[in-house]
Amino acid sequence: MIITVFGATGQVGKRIVKYALAKGHTVRAFGRNVTDLIDEDNRSESLEAIKGSVFDDSEVFNAVKGADAVLSALGGSTDGEDKTRSIGMRKIVAQMQKAGVHKIVVVGGLGIAAADNEMFMMDTPDFPKEYMAVSREHMQAFLQLQHSTLSWTFVCCPSIKEEDGTGQYKVTDTYLPDPNLFYIASGDLAHFMVNEVEHPKHDKQRVGISASA
Repeated sequence: MIITVFGATGQVGKRIVKYALAKGHTVRAFGRNVTDLIDEDNRSESLEAIKGSVFDDSEVFNAVKGADAVLSALGGSTDGEDKTRSIGMRKIVAQMQKAGVHKIVVVGGLGIAAADNEMFMMDTPDFPKEYMAVSREHMQAFLQLQHSTLSWTFVCCPSIKEEDGTGQYKVTDTYLPDPNLFYIASGDLAHFMVNEVEHPKHDKQRVGISASA
């Protein structure tokens, strides 16, 4: 399988690249600073590092053309001024549809999960105000997917710890897992995302994820 990874140099993106290579996939790692990504651990004929901007239509199109799936771990600042998540997702969705690529799994925030009363978590009274700006960015990315023709999965992530995967995590459609530890290891997040493109179980779903041990 050919997998294009956006945000490939971030803490989650690096884990995705490493895990996808270990599973035998061909990986196109897309980012602005991808040179350091190819180290001794990742050196492989199955890894193509693509330097580019997610805001550039032609560069995004060339990165996704011919791929079997796309994994997005786009990040950025949390102050609402950085539009990488919202504009980047709009570009990715448009170019995937143009290229005829259908499957995408996206890292988002837990504010996009549903609350018990069917509101988004970000709309509940107790949602932390400091996460509201970045949640609005995640919301725009989610709506781009929801209104597309793609086969998408949007992961509503809690705090992400830079840790190896344990395999001890829970995933639920629409809502956050209950009980919830409100963190996930970056290795487990990468594990879920790669497995979801290999064996789709959450098509056109936002999912909550949490460590379970």
